[in-house]
Amino acid sequence: MRKRFGRISGIALATAAVLAVAACSSSDSDSDKTTETSAAGAPESITVYNAQHESLTKEWADAFTKETGIKVEMRQGSDTELGNQLVAEGDKSPADVFLTENSPAMTLVENAGLFTDVKADTIAQVPSEYRPSSGKWTGIAARSTVFAYNKDMLTEDQLPKSLLDLQNPEWKDRWAASPSGADFQAIVSALLELKGEDATKAWLAGMKDNVRTYKGNGTVMKAVNAGEIPGGVIYHYYWFGDQAKTGENSKNVTLHYFKNEDPGAFVSVSGGGVLKSSSKQDAAQQFLKFVTGKSGQEVLQNGTSFEYTVGSDVPANAKLVPLADLQAPKIDPAKLNSPQVTQLMTEAGLL
Repeated sequence: MRKRFGRISGIALATAAVLAVAACSSSDSDSDKTTETSAAGAPESITVYNAQHESLTKEWADAFTKETGIKVEMRQGSDTELGNQLVAEGDKSPADVFLTENSPAMTLVENAGLFTDVKADTIAQVPSEYRPSSGKWTGIAARSTVFAYNKDMLTEDQLPKSLLDLQNPEWKDRWAASPSGADFQAIVSALLELKGEDATKAWLAGMKDNVRTYKGNGTVMKAVNAGEIPGGVIYHYYWFGDQAKTGENSKNVTLHYFKNEDPGAFVSVSGGGVLKSSSKQDAAQQFLKFVTGKSGQEVLQNGTSFEYTVGSDVPANAKLVPLADLQAPKIDPAKLNSPQVTQLMTEAGLL
């Protein structure tokens, strides 16, 4: 009896061991399936290389995360810095999305073949004048070139009729700019596209003789406000942003809009694109669609950046001069050339 019981106990233990192994295998298999489902679902986060205003993009990111559950991690830098970094990183970049303040950096990355096509339903949200013809990225916001002047130093009849006037001798030491910034270089890119290389070289030579240089558009406006210089070329939102706070850096400043499709009426398009190398294509495309959609553009409309809305028929902040009234020149953003502009400005001694 004892021998028989021992044999039965042995069989029972062996059977239990087999069942335990089977159970473990089944558990491992279920675990693998769960991992695969998670990997195939929406990613938990995307990485945005952000050259836009950090506060604005954070508002976009927070609203997007609230709506979709997808988190947004930002790496902050300038247009030029991040554009060059993406080109250097190539298909090894950790970035999923690139956002800029101006379009030349977008063109730099596009020409390196690093963007995938923006989805058609996102493209459809932005009018053609605020996105490149290539469809490799899209406009997300815009800003207008202006001549900011001290109203105690210049009268309306003394203002330049065109941006080109600022190369003339009468403007020597009477206007300011920040030539090292991507903002001003975008304006020169527009001049190059509209007037050609010879006219741009001549204008830059005149600028070199006449301009007083500062670091940053905000610094230019402060100098104009303080009466250090009669006027300066900046983007519109610096004035509106300061006015919305204390106005201490803009109280003596008025904005002159060149209009008449002048190079000085250039409207710079801020860009957004999805990197071809991103492993999170769906989430990255969702983010770009959100930014250009109604909810994203309302963040821009109601925020403190005072940039122009460009998507989903959302009107700009009511304090701004309407885009349609700016009479801006028509320029394909895909044709703005930052490397050539940098070369020309360097040759002119401005960089």
